[in-house]
Amino acid sequence: MNQYILSLLVFSPVLGIVGLLFVSKSNEKVLKQLGLWGTIPPLILTIYLYGEYLSGAKFAVFSVFHKWFQLGGGGVQQGQLYAVPFELSLNGISLVMVILTAILTTLAALASVLQIKKEWKGYFILLLLLEVGMLGVFLSQNLILFFLFFEFTLVSMFFLIGKWGYFDKEKAAFSFLIYNGLGSAILLFVIMVLFARTGTANIEILGQILSVGGQTLLAPISTELKYILFAGIVIAFGIKLPIFPFHSWMLRVHVEAPPAIVMLHAGVLLKIGAYGLIRFGMGFFPGEFKEMAFWIALLGVINFLYGAWLALKQTDFKLVLAYSSISHMGIVLMGLGALHTAGIQGALFQVVSHGLIAALLFLLVGFLYERVGTTNLQELGGLAKSIPLFSSVLLAGGMASLGLPGMSGFISEFMAFMGLFKTEPILAAIGTLGIVMTAVYVLRAVLNMTFGAQKSEQSIADLRWKEAVPAFVLLGLIILIGVYPAILEGPLRAEIADMMTGIGR
Repeated sequence: MNQYILSLLVFSPVLGIVGLLFVSKSNEKVLKQLGLWGTIPPLILTIYLYGEYLSGAKFAVFSVFHKWFQLGGGGVQQGQLYAVPFELSLNGISLVMVILTAILTTLAALASVLQIKKEWKGYFILLLLLEVGMLGVFLSQNLILFFLFFEFTLVSMFFLIGKWGYFDKEKAAFSFLIYNGLGSAILLFVIMVLFARTGTANIEILGQILSVGGQTLLAPISTELKYILFAGIVIAFGIKLPIFPFHSWMLRVHVEAPPAIVMLHAGVLLKIGAYGLIRFGMGFFPGEFKEMAFWIALLGVINFLYGAWLALKQTDFKLVLAYSSISHMGIVLMGLGALHTAGIQGALFQVVSHGLIAALLFLLVGFLYERVGTTNLQELGGLAKSIPLFSSVLLAGGMASLGLPGMSGFISEFMAFMGLFKTEPILAAIGTLGIVMTAVYVLRAVLNMTFGAQKSEQSIADLRWKEAVPAFVLLGLIILIGVYPAILEGPLRAEIADMMTGIGR
């Protein structure tokens, strides 16, 4: 059974797609039910995988390997050169990421049921295709397969933004496609060079080849070429993260895409950038990563401060959250650039923590916009009086974002900064200015909306139970990680140890 779990997990959303194909596009109720229930099988399977991990099962038992296709002749090395099998595998990082993906997709589907008003059939088909792509990205053990799933996410997101977004949705969709398409082109170049030079696309084998001096099965990879490939990895996934100055596309997506889709974009898709930097940047090129660690940490500090400074100046809550995402991704870079166990652990915690916090805040943004038709801070105020439950959850989400102790944001930021203070104390000291600015822009926005002067006397409905469920699930997970970080630390421990060994620390 275990040998089929990963394949079932990746393609289980297809069950929902098949069901949707046989339902009339005018049957709103059934389409919404199928769209939501189509996300449940992946959620169940990820929970099963975590249960198996807790019971002591080895990740290797879940590996999938099937012959797929081969390029060129197969006479050398028993036909293994230039073979591209279908191979999936699981490790601690990918386990955490697929759990995050499954949870957020289910909650985004529930939010979509409440918020999407038209063409539900096409919407939910694309949403489930997006989930297939996201799950495949984190479970691929083959670079070519990884790239194909990566492209799945781009195409699905392009249509979800362009069809169901707000006023400038087409511009946002094309901006997303152009920037991420450029990143994909650079990534494809790196993959093709590695495949041509080594004859394999297997991630584990490539990591072994590239980390022991560059002599490959077919042709040597020079030091200069390794730096070029490493730079390609950083740029390709830096666009996705995003790293300044490749960030402008993300602002349009956060403002114009449907809130349920932004939940997945901010919560999962941005994290593919961090995952790629860790899995391929640090995994394939540990020596180069070690040499460039200071500059990666510096980029992280720039991201952190730049995003926080611009978030201070925004009058639209969506843009506050968009720049906040840029800022918080800087913490990931700072943790990785620290080249310290605590820093890397903090970076990985930040990936999960920000995913949950951003999803919660954009979920609330969607509910708020549906009620008042605006997210302009100058037109909002006094919400605590009219919608106290909504305001309470919003305030809790804001506290998590600024790193209140007892919530996931605190533990991730604390570890990332602790690691950076160990290796680059001056950079870390400069970065702490971002913590102060984060507190200012979060409190400014959230307190203005909840306890500021009331702008309107119109009656506004508070959170309904269907809206409160996903909000409290996300808030509960944020608090759980904050008070019991071992729930994440356990699966990640072995992977972090391997990374530290690879970079010689």
